[in-house]
Amino acid sequence: MATPLEEWVEEQARLTKPDKIYWCDGSEEEAQRLIEIGMEKETVAGRPVFYELNQKNFKNAFLHRSHPTDVARTEKSTVICYDDKVTAGPNNNWMDPAEAKQMLTKLSDGSMKGRTMYVLPFVMGHPDSPYSRVCVQLTDISYVAVNMRIMTRLGKDITERIGNRDDFLKGIHTIGNFNKDDRYIVHFPQEDLVWSVNSGYGGNALLGKKCISLRLASWKGYHEGWLAEHMLILGVEDPNGQITYIAAALPSACGKTNLAVMQSKLPGYKIWTLGDDIAWLNVGPDGRLWAINPEAGFFGVAPGTSYSSNPNMMDTLKAGQFFPTLFTNVAYDIDTGEPWWEEKDDRPANLLDWQGNRWHADSGTTAAHPNSRFTVSITQTPTLSSEFENPRGVPISAILFGARRTDTVPLVTEAFDWTNGVFAGARMGSETTAAAALKVGALRRDPMAMLPFCGYNMGDYFGHWLRFEERLTHPPKIFSINWFQRDEGGKFLWPGFGDNVRVLKWIVDRVNNSCGAQETPIGLVPNMQDLPLDGLDVSTEQMSELLAVDRDQWRAELEGIKANFEKFGDRLPSELWAEYHKLQDQLSKFQ
Repeated sequence: MATPLEEWVEEQARLTKPDKIYWCDGSEEEAQRLIEIGMEKETVAGRPVFYELNQKNFKNAFLHRSHPTDVARTEKSTVICYDDKVTAGPNNNWMDPAEAKQMLTKLSDGSMKGRTMYVLPFVMGHPDSPYSRVCVQLTDISYVAVNMRIMTRLGKDITERIGNRDDFLKGIHTIGNFNKDDRYIVHFPQEDLVWSVNSGYGGNALLGKKCISLRLASWKGYHEGWLAEHMLILGVEDPNGQITYIAAALPSACGKTNLAVMQSKLPGYKIWTLGDDIAWLNVGPDGRLWAINPEAGFFGVAPGTSYSSNPNMMDTLKAGQFFPTLFTNVAYDIDTGEPWWEEKDDRPANLLDWQGNRWHADSGTTAAHPNSRFTVSITQTPTLSSEFENPRGVPISAILFGARRTDTVPLVTEAFDWTNGVFAGARMGSETTAAAALKVGALRRDPMAMLPFCGYNMGDYFGHWLRFEERLTHPPKIFSINWFQRDEGGKFLWPGFGDNVRVLKWIVDRVNNSCGAQETPIGLVPNMQDLPLDGLDVSTEQMSELLAVDRDQWRAELEGIKANFEKFGDRLPSELWAEYHKLQDQLSKFQ
């Protein structure tokens, strides 16, 4: 008798009509075989799915070139389906579930003809964790199958674990014909289902990533009392060997991976990596907030990654142990066979651009796509925390909300309390990057860095955050951070990268109540003498600018916060309006 999983797979196969069905077992041999299939049999836009890179300098590494119209998350085509539009909220595109199913069925009918349907059974989180979830994704391209093996814990043991259960999270993905006008990533949170058509890009096709572990999981967390967040997780070890665990939310391409895998420039301090993108947060039996990383790999932005900015990640990319490393839409060095991207190192003389064309300095474009990516196993990270495989996760002492702002937002600010910290997250605005198909550099409100990923009405989401304080006996302190302020000439005021540990030290000191702070209308900022600035090429005047709270800038900021809050109508918690008016009043008295 067929299991519910087998019946579901057969049902989707009758619709999509693949030539054959292959159940992935997650083995190393299988991954290599899938890469060979991608190099020899499968194509994207008439080209092989994979190209082999220099195996000496980048072990087990391969290049993928995506369809030219398919290079980033397509937020306008990302849809959430509930019976009513209000539940989806103004932060999501909504569609009636029945209408969406009808549309997707039509688009998926016969979409896998001539291809293989890969069945990918995986678990988000450690298999022994009480917080983990079993999932199955279907796809028709080897690129997604190999990526999912890197990014999740995938294998036939998960199929056995599912057995006769029918409560697994489901993902249907087909590259279809890459028609951008019929490209949809549709979520059915009440059915634990994601359905993606006509895209092969990571955020649209690796359904365990943003789709399941954020959009579906945020809805489950809302009803079950936990949080699915767009956050990195790291540990800061001080010279005495004490480790403080921090979760940090930053919008895509704003330095999450660089922070998570940082090489500390502060003597005696070490950074331990647990994750760079997603955290599931639960209140533990001890009343503390505990975090797990549901993923097992990095899907990071390549441009800007280098030995000067992030040496640990460069070493990770070259390790090539038990998992392949994939590069997507980077440039190719014809002479060495290595991947290349802007700011990696000196530009080679002979390059193919991200679409395989000869590139020249006067081409008018970057050689690597601005949103080019790497996929690599977290197990290859030299800074991997010994707690990464701990099924219960790690206790979080501080939560950081970060943004890319050229002005207004100080280097670091501590919230007055939990409610004020939720307000700090809810008011976040950040300058957009190439990670989404939007105008780069525009300011948009991105509460908790979750605007594209919250699977339900964010007004309710803010209320969910506020209620957590009732269950936490030791709530984490909440901070906002901003590494990206610039002077009048456009130069960054703060060096960033490995020097960000200096800010983390102050945060840890505040967690331990071992230093003071200055009170401002927006929160507590450091006394300059409490920041470890020795050896840093930043003047006193620059530090003053980095920590300053400008009344006029924040008055203008209030207008943007108000406009965003008003979108949520009566679903916005009254506590956040109270914090808004309190800030408004304090700014009127601030000099």
